[in-house]
Parts: sequence; structure tokens; C-alpha cells
Amino acid sequence: MWSSFIFEIFWMVLILSFFIPFVRANMQRSTREALIRQLEVKRKSRVITLIHRQESMSFFGLTFGRYINIEDSEDILRAIKLTPENMPIDIVLHTPGGLVLAAEQIARALVRHKGKVTVFVPHYAMSGGTLIALAADEIVMDPNAVLGPLDPQIGGYPAPSILSVVEKKSINEIDDETLILADVAKKAIDQVKDFVSCLLKEKINEEKANELAQILTSGKWTHDYPITIEVLKSMGLPVSDQMPEEVYQLMNLYKQTEQRRPSVQYIPAPYKSSEQNSKSIRF
Repeated sequence: MWSSFIFEIFWMVLILSFFIPFVRANMQRSTREALIRQLEVKRKSRVITLIHRQESMSFFGLTFGRYINIEDSEDILRAIKLTPENMPIDIVLHTPGGLVLAAEQIARALVRHKGKVTVFVPHYAMSGGTLIALAADEIVMDPNAVLGPLDPQIGGYPAPSILSVVEKKSINEIDDETLILADVAKKAIDQVKDFVSCLLKEKINEEKANELAQILTSGKWTHDYPITIEVLKSMGLPVSDQMPEEVYQLMNLYKQTEQRRPSVQYIPAPYKSSEQNSKSIRF
């Protein structure tokens, strides 16, 4: 009898272990949607999130980085289509980058939208994320958030670096594969530079737009170089640091994959300064 009871308990625990993650995921999804709706009501806008975190593969426990892909561009284009043409659009952007095609599709759709487009960058929006941010009428960043350069990557190598190698050697010293990569690299740089220039012409004069497009795509910096809010302001771009608190709350609902031991720990509560504390003391 006891063995039968223990066997039933075992199966109940096993079944619950399968269902609990689904229930938890649904609860978190509902919390995210409620917070998104709260921000929409506050700002009278359509809020779209493009947030990439590491996802774990449940069976093997492996982690894979997410990036901007065609599925993302399809979903965002669909969301824009469902938005009245004069309604503002707010995009919460957190991404390491991704496919140029997908990022350009999103950027073009945002430029065509008649309502004001605001991109919120709470932490970083690199590469293709920067391309999307440049399409916005306003970029709102945390004071410590960063964007990144827009030099295309060909076969895992920066396109400007491929051209640099070809320029330093004679034609007889270069193999056919490298020459092909150099040809593709030149086209990719020109295409991205022209597109960035077109985006920036809407915000700054044409000469300055061409200059900034050259800087962002020429390989002046490494691909992961952090471009700060101060640098972006000096470039004349419409950047603000007035980040709504709801954006930070929303990011807390997109946690990284859980690890056995957290690499960062702190007491999750705001602290008052000693001066504030002294003012609040009453006798």
C-alpha cells in the first residue's frame, strides 16, 4: 500500500514539474502585457518591445544568444500596421544587433510612420539595434546606456578590416576567397552608409548626415565599441535621458536564463542618501 502511495506521489510531482514552468511563463507574460498597457495609457502610444536575452534549451540546458531576425521584423511590421498612422509609437530596445535586412525593414517602417516614434534604450542597442534607433524621432537612453558602430560583418569579420587587408597587399598575394569577401565588404559598407545617411538627413543637415554615416560605418571603432549618450548628443542627434520608470520595471520581467549561482546580487530596493534620511527623521 505504501509503495503504491509513494508511486502516486512520484507521478504527481513529475507531472507538476512539467506544468509549473508553463504556468509561471503565462503569469509572467500577463504581467508584461499589463505593464506594457500601463505605459501605453500613460504615453497614449503603441508600445513595442524588442528585447533579446539568452534563451535556454530546456532539454540540454544550453544557452543561445538572441538577435534581430526576420521573425522580429515581421512581428514589428505587423504591430506598426495595426497602429493608427498618427498614433505615437514607443519601442523598448535591448539587443546586441542582428541581420541587416531585418533591421533595415524595421527602420524603414518606422520612418514611414506619421506619428512620433520614440526608442527607449535602457542598457544597450548595438549594431542593427543602433540602426533602428537612428530611425526614431527621439532616442531616450539611460545615462549609462550605449549604442554601437554600424560597420557590416562579413563572414565573421568586420567589412572595413577585410578591405584594409586587401589594400595593404598586392593582388598576387591575395587569394580568390579574400578578393570575393573584399568585393562583398565594399558593397555592404556602401549600402549601409547610404541607408544611414538617408535616416539622418531627416534630423540633421545633409553634410552632417553624410559625415556621421561615414564615421559609423567606416570601422573607426571596433564593432562592440560603446557610443555613449554624450557622444551621440555631440553628433547632434535627438537624444534624451528622461527614461520612464515603467521601462526599467519592464526590463526586470525579461530576466536572463537562471544559473546555478547568480553572478550579480544586491538588495532590490532603492536606498535614500544620508541627507535624505536625516531630513526624514522627526523627534
